[in-house]
Amino acid sequence: MTTIRFHKPFDVLCQFSPQCDDKGSKQTLADYIPLPDVYAAGRLDRDSEGLLLLTDNGALQHHIAHPQHGKSKVYWVQVDGAITDDAITQLRRGVLLKDGQTKAAQADKMAAPANLWARQPAVRFRANIPTSWLRLEICEGKNRQVRRMTAAVGFPTLRLIRYAIGTITLDGLTLGGYEKIDEGQFNQDKSGKSGKSESGESRSGVLLSKVKADLARKKPYSRRSTAKRARKR
Repeated sequence: MTTIRFHKPFDVLCQFSPQCDDKGSKQTLADYIPLPDVYAAGRLDRDSEGLLLLTDNGALQHHIAHPQHGKSKVYWVQVDGAITDDAITQLRRGVLLKDGQTKAAQADKMAAPANLWARQPAVRFRANIPTSWLRLEICEGKNRQVRRMTAAVGFPTLRLIRYAIGTITLDGLTLGGYEKIDEGQFNQDKSGKSGKSESGESRSGVLLSKVKADLARKKPYSRRSTAKRARKR
């Protein structure tokens, strides 16, 4: 199994297949990751930066990406304006978006990240309007959720960096760089447990076994059974 953590730059598409527009070809994961058969576990928008996990293990990919598993994600968010305590409180309680109420989140003001890399192109600031940073931790996966959350409380997002997924972080990764990680490192929870079952089988292995068992229990599709159901109607 191959699983990696990647520091995605701004304006890179979260796909390996090439894509062009009127301005020419867009950068994709293929410009940075020469490994075969790994795919993104979840997405990171073109205009967002930071941590992306990729793997060739389908069960692990599902475990990382699917909201039902509640994998926490930490973002560093630069917003337009000096964010207020009231806005922070609203983010913590959850805000109402067009597709529903967000769950309670961990939100705190923070200083600009240490050793913050320059973004290309640079963020466009409004003259005489301050900006501020916050740390936001969520366990959902709504489309462009962080940007919509900060906009809903009156502070549009200017720059969005994903710092962590579970216990895996950006620490030590250069911009555009990647590093292989082992399954035990990813599955290790905050209590220090290794992510192994008592039998020593990895969690992703257990997940894959369950998926196969569920498929085996399902009755195979047949035209005869479908025809019988149609006659009963």
